[in-house]
Amino acid sequence: AEGEPLVTNIMWRNLFIQALYQIAVLLVFNFDGKRIFQLHNESREHADKIKNTFVFNAFVFCQIFNEFNARKPEEKNVFGGVTSNRLFMGIVGITTVLQILIIEFLGKFFGTVRLGWKLWLLSVAIGAVSWPLAYVGKSIPVPARPFQDYLKHCCAWRRPRRRDEEQGGKS
Repeated sequence: AEGEPLVTNIMWRNLFIQALYQIAVLLVFNFDGKRIFQLHNESREHADKIKNTFVFNAFVFCQIFNEFNARKPEEKNVFGGVTSNRLFMGIVGITTVLQILIIEFLGKFFGTVRLGWKLWLLSVAIGAVSWPLAYVGKSIPVPARPFQDYLKHCCAWRRPRRRDEEQGGKS
């Protein structure tokens, strides 16, 4: 409807929860991944490539799994009717296949290296955490008043007045 925000409070809540999760997890692996994966026997360059490929892969799987959450931002059961939406299933399928191709076969073009099955499994598991996280997050109530309204009052942006307006339009 007219005047309603494009991003609702429910969407903001869901976005905030997923963003916090993804930022926290991916930063941990980005800054401590070489130690976590015990890559001390690898050359520094190869260890960095493994870590960076893993972070990229985990990030993409976070997005793939979160696509299901975004379909139904207000409902806890995000799987209802998912298989009847062929376009959605096609997008998820193509994204997943492209990700596998990029990591496993197109490393020269994308600067990635092949990952072992344990790192693949961990990437997918990190993405899958978004489902229970979203389920629990949807229990957090949101106010009826749009978040943008709160920002308007506390962060009132005022455009600078022009000199001729200050003088009552006289030049």
